[in-house]
Amino acid sequence: MALANPIRLTLQTSGYRVRPVLQFLHRTAMAVLAVGACATAAAAQAPSYRLPTADDFGREAAIRNVSLSPDGKHIAAVMSPDGLTAYVAVWKTDSVDKAPVTVGCGDRNRCMGVSFIKNDRLVINIRQQINSGAIKGHLFRSFITKLDGSSQVAVDGSKDPNNFESVRVVDSLPRDPRRILVTVTSGSNAGSYYKVDVYSGSRQKVFQGSDKFFEERRDLNGDFRARQSLGYENGDAYIAQWIREGDNWVEHFRWYAKNREPTEVVGFTADPNILYVRTNNGGDNTSIYEYDIKARKLLEQVFAFKSFDAQGVVQSRSANTYGDLLGFFYGADTTHVYWTDEKLASLTKGVRKALGVRNVPVQWTDIATGEKIRYATADGFDVELSDWSDDFKYAIVTKVGPRQPVEYYLLTDSGQLSKLGASRPWFDTTALGDVRLVQYAARDGLMIPGILTTPRKDLYGPGPYPTLIVPHGGPWARDDLDWDPTGWNQYFTARGYAVLQPQYRGSDGWGQKLWRAGDREWGQKMQDDKDDGAKWLIAQGIANPDRIAMHGYSYGGYAAMAASVRPNGLYQCAIAGAGPSSMNYMQTRTSFNSFQEEYQGQTIDGLSPLDNASKVSIPVFVYHGERDTNVPISQSEKFVAALKANGKPHKYLELKGMGHSINTWEAGQTAEMLIAVEGYLKTECGPGGL
Repeated sequence: MALANPIRLTLQTSGYRVRPVLQFLHRTAMAVLAVGACATAAAAQAPSYRLPTADDFGREAAIRNVSLSPDGKHIAAVMSPDGLTAYVAVWKTDSVDKAPVTVGCGDRNRCMGVSFIKNDRLVINIRQQINSGAIKGHLFRSFITKLDGSSQVAVDGSKDPNNFESVRVVDSLPRDPRRILVTVTSGSNAGSYYKVDVYSGSRQKVFQGSDKFFEERRDLNGDFRARQSLGYENGDAYIAQWIREGDNWVEHFRWYAKNREPTEVVGFTADPNILYVRTNNGGDNTSIYEYDIKARKLLEQVFAFKSFDAQGVVQSRSANTYGDLLGFFYGADTTHVYWTDEKLASLTKGVRKALGVRNVPVQWTDIATGEKIRYATADGFDVELSDWSDDFKYAIVTKVGPRQPVEYYLLTDSGQLSKLGASRPWFDTTALGDVRLVQYAARDGLMIPGILTTPRKDLYGPGPYPTLIVPHGGPWARDDLDWDPTGWNQYFTARGYAVLQPQYRGSDGWGQKLWRAGDREWGQKMQDDKDDGAKWLIAQGIANPDRIAMHGYSYGGYAAMAASVRPNGLYQCAIAGAGPSSMNYMQTRTSFNSFQEEYQGQTIDGLSPLDNASKVSIPVFVYHGERDTNVPISQSEKFVAALKANGKPHKYLELKGMGHSINTWEAGQTAEMLIAVEGYLKTECGPGGL
């Protein structure tokens, strides 16, 4: 499972692989694109359990973003007792049974996250709606406060916490008792780094970036030692990696946009001559290598996970062991940590056993080579250490999975494991579906991963079931076996629907072959993969061939529009959320700089739903958030207008106050969306509803 915002783990990722223009949604919301229908396959007798409601998914989590102070004396979390509003709560670790101190985020703000930057100081992240002319959007900023909520200051050290919303915290500087590192992210001073004294508010400029350089990284002594730049050679765009040697910055290696094989520094070691570098190095999946600065070459491979991508290094953020290698992140069925630190590995093994984690085998075909491999994954849920005190006397444990909303536990060095709280304590998980990682062959033989959620057989029988095909956003993204905060999978599976999330060609995070196979195949082979997933489900006896729909969000919304245009007869209706309808619009999105044009622009071509609205052959439901600044609402409005002009059956819903990614959704908007989609599927999706 992905770590729950640990403040003393360092996950360093690529600036370009994780933030391309097409990546419309954060992975938490973009990768899931599902939506479903009603309980048409319900058991004959009334169930003895309570089906999860739309509000069960749509409420604010009761507790989230739990973290420990470095000295282990305090715990902080974002809390929401009413499911609508949230605040920050702070407990003493030795008295978690007592009422916490609470810190508000302001009447017009939403609490988004909290973490310790010093033992007695918190940084709280907030969000608010903004209106700038005709543009409606959201503003994210942070402020620093004492544990009791007093002495609030902006992250730049000023006394007005509303100041410098373009400044963010880069590092809590665990070995500096007073200061943190911040950077200015916009405006004339963008790229400047300051050390800010969180007690006095004074600040000292320590580094100045420039328009030429970005992705600055510091070594274990806190000195800026690596950065990247954009350059051109014979018209070809490339990213160069620079490393400081003494007083000089020296270019060490570069990767070209057209080749799409990023090579980058992901960490520093105690040896100032050795770095950690992530690269494909000619392979299908990324691995972690050591890099020798003096020799200017890759050394031995220090971490790889067969058939899956290595994502980054886990290094200690504790003051006394700062920078020590603890493990590696990798992405298989979801994000995992391979612990190299024996203590953390042992603690993880112990809590997995204590909380009843059960491993199941997975048979896998390597997408690039066809080789058959086998590995084990957790069944239903897994647990992970997400934070710990410097002295290891306390640790935060998270329990989460595709059938398990997040729960938080406190582990002490005496072995006591106490439940701190559940994110959704009101949830009855009895009817939630079974989830597993699958693969199927596309019509051209390419192996396509998929995440399949099926109704419980004891409640809905052996199938076949009404089915939803749910392509993720991006498209340079992927889905994970993890809890779906939108309800787009489990809400409908609990009502008798099967849900397949196809990891179609063009998906990122499954290796180079699958990723590159989507180039210029929008609405074509990328769409074939989704259709082939539906046909595979029919052949497996899982999907009812007369009761299949597609729903997607962001790029998945585009895919749903494309499904309505293509004459394949598989789908009874299509549901498109916040999707781009025009291929010309998407191509324009990547033409604003030459690097993006070479890196992504070359991959965008294919079917334009807007230009083919006259070919729509099934009912279409389109919805879009009013405050979407990523995919403009006009993309949906134009498609709906074209449907209307061509006399095609359709429905349109504008969601007031809603942004694009899930961190811009207000409390209640998830429920509003689920109810609207469920109602549409019941009554308007094909003959008699789905």
